[in-house]
Amino acid sequence: MKKYILIFGAVMMFSSCNDDFLDRYPQTSVAPEEFFKSEEDLELYINGLLSMPGPGSYQADQSSDNMATTGAIEIKNMLTGTPSSQTLTGGWNWTSLRNINYFLDNYQQANASEEAISHFVGLARYYRAVFYFGMVKRYSDVPWYETALNPDDEGLYKGQDSREFVMGKIIEDLEFASQHVREEVPAGTPGFWAVKAFYSRLMLYEGSYRKYHPELGLESSSSALLQKAVELSEEIMDAGLYSIYNSGNPSRDYAALFGSSNLLGNPEVILTNAYDANKDRDGNINYTVFGDYEQSPSRDLVMGYLMSDGTRFTDIEGHGEMGFVAEFQNRDPRLMQTIVYPGWVRQPNTTPYIQSLNKNFTGYHQLKGYQNTTDAVAAGSVDFPVYRFAEVLLTYAEAKAELNSLTQTDLDKSVNLLRQRAGMPHLSMVEANSDPDPFLMEKYPNLNGSNLGVLLEIRRERRVELAMEGYRYDDLMRWHAGKLLEEIPQGMYFAGLGKYDLTGDGIEDVILIGKDTPIPVGDAKEKNSLGVELIYYKAGTIDENVDVFLENGANGGRMVTDTRARNFEEPKYYYRPVPIQQMTLNPNLQQIFGWN
Repeated sequence: MKKYILIFGAVMMFSSCNDDFLDRYPQTSVAPEEFFKSEEDLELYINGLLSMPGPGSYQADQSSDNMATTGAIEIKNMLTGTPSSQTLTGGWNWTSLRNINYFLDNYQQANASEEAISHFVGLARYYRAVFYFGMVKRYSDVPWYETALNPDDEGLYKGQDSREFVMGKIIEDLEFASQHVREEVPAGTPGFWAVKAFYSRLMLYEGSYRKYHPELGLESSSSALLQKAVELSEEIMDAGLYSIYNSGNPSRDYAALFGSSNLLGNPEVILTNAYDANKDRDGNINYTVFGDYEQSPSRDLVMGYLMSDGTRFTDIEGHGEMGFVAEFQNRDPRLMQTIVYPGWVRQPNTTPYIQSLNKNFTGYHQLKGYQNTTDAVAAGSVDFPVYRFAEVLLTYAEAKAELNSLTQTDLDKSVNLLRQRAGMPHLSMVEANSDPDPFLMEKYPNLNGSNLGVLLEIRRERRVELAMEGYRYDDLMRWHAGKLLEEIPQGMYFAGLGKYDLTGDGIEDVILIGKDTPIPVGDAKEKNSLGVELIYYKAGTIDENVDVFLENGANGGRMVTDTRARNFEEPKYYYRPVPIQQMTLNPNLQQIFGWN
């Protein structure tokens, strides 16, 4: 039976508060001196602060170049509209910080051992670091609050503290947490190594962000942060407690991480968000990550995967005009464990699945995160890996490459363990640096130096290994690669009108007809050699009343998802404005980088 910590909302004991600046302050229904009495009280409160990413993270790549989306995603609306502090009003929410600081204001009253108190304080400070990291990523400069303020406290209406100051306070919190949080904790809750994993993630993010964002004027401090990322990730690696899950089956081992009903014992997973539909912990999001919900993988993502022999797909002559079946042949096995491939069978069917080709979609369907079952309980009881050892290895390799201290030995104990699991040839530092990939160089023109080639390959590996797990947007932001979001996601390639095989058996499944050709009905529909009716679609340009949008209409091309021009304004769009309501409530707040 799956075991995990149960989190009860009642432990928070906070009444509702007004939706204004800082959400006002905590109102307790029980006085702190009546609650914070014992170690059990501290544990109960801290458990109530637990909040972890779950299966919904498989949707997060809608904000990046990994996906096309028909949803009202913030960044897409920004790129195609006229964003301002009056339209971007989400995100300035301080409720969780208020709850964390309330604990830190009152824990001293508990009668508990020093070790126990330090453990729970460490967790509270870890949660505060997680909260503020999210705020810094969004706003850069934000007010730092260490206590739960009352309405008459002067500090309530202070202005922003600098990014450098806030990140310094975050690091202080994580330093404390990394020294005091216990290693042995209840399953499904963060412990010592989870804190270290998050700490290393944050150091890589901020170190590379400062390196590639001259508007901050913090480039000189980037190396120290990147070095800390190396040290933290290396500490996790050297501990010998975690390893890449590898049973020797390259066609399944990667996917097993995203379809398991019990990740608690998986050697790769540092922290698990456990689900059990029988215990009111349902994580079933099948309807949102498959088919024609709002999202569909981009062809650009598909192009990024290597061939199975380690050569580059984008070096193949005519790769841009390859159809769906051809482009999946002899590729990195992770591609077919991430995106639905030709010949895949969706339960309860016994015949290969045929993609729906809908308007504004790419034709590709996401497989990662989808549970191929008709059992709702099984689909809702799949665990989510919050922190994976794979990410730690990628952090180690990237940080060392950015510091120009990477060696082949470093690659062999990091990136190449991931490639080994996938059955892919190892990455050679010498070969990568002697022949940098033009496809990737075009994406990241701000990279240079002797480690250019290997750094590009590490970025490729990160995109492939962590696809659809919610990392890509943050990576683009820290790499100063926001301009990539100006590219409108495209889909499958079709040479023009006619019949096409989408299952890989050489027998046609769909037929594209012209916009003025009527779709036949009943027995008038053409059948393939198996006696199965072809699926008809009218194909044309995006401004025509057709089913499939192609670049060149009836003359073919890639599937089109949008035509609205996109503009990523630098450096402005790397940040968000303070919502206008908050500026009115607190005149000490200021907008940065041209926001109004």
